[in-house]
Amino acid sequence: MATDTAARGWPEWGELARAAAFVVLINVVGGAPGLLSSPDTAWFRSLEKPAFYPPEIAFPIVWTLLFTLMGIALWLVWRSDGPGRRPAIGLFAAQMVFNVVWTPAFFTFQELLVAFGIIAVLWLLLVATILAFRRVDRRAALLLVPYLAWVTFAAVLNFELWRLNA
Repeated sequence: MATDTAARGWPEWGELARAAAFVVLINVVGGAPGLLSSPDTAWFRSLEKPAFYPPEIAFPIVWTLLFTLMGIALWLVWRSDGPGRRPAIGLFAAQMVFNVVWTPAFFTFQELLVAFGIIAVLWLLLVATILAFRRVDRRAALLLVPYLAWVTFAAVLNFELWRLNA
């Protein structure tokens, strides 16, 4: 049965379990800052928000989807033996650090301009990560494009929140 799966180009069960572990890991790491800080505070509710601010329910849905795509992308690069694999994984880790640090900067410390600086660096690291992933596995790079689109939107939103409330 495993040979049928491999013959059709599908990963074997062990590889699928590893992929699922990467997805869970990225969702846990990415979601952890939300346990310590959240938009459910009097301070955040009092902020003037731009007209394009999405409904609150959008954030957990979008982030779960993005973290899942990120986990799959990382798994694809991790399992590759192509050149550039290590630097690509290093860039992924670096951008993930900035992703995780943004939440407390914004919600816990209420430093909207500092958070904007963090998300700007995150954006640059993410572009570098996509380019590095592309050298290793084109599919992995494509899986990060929705994340780049959301981070771009989040940066604009962060800037506008700072501008409206400075």
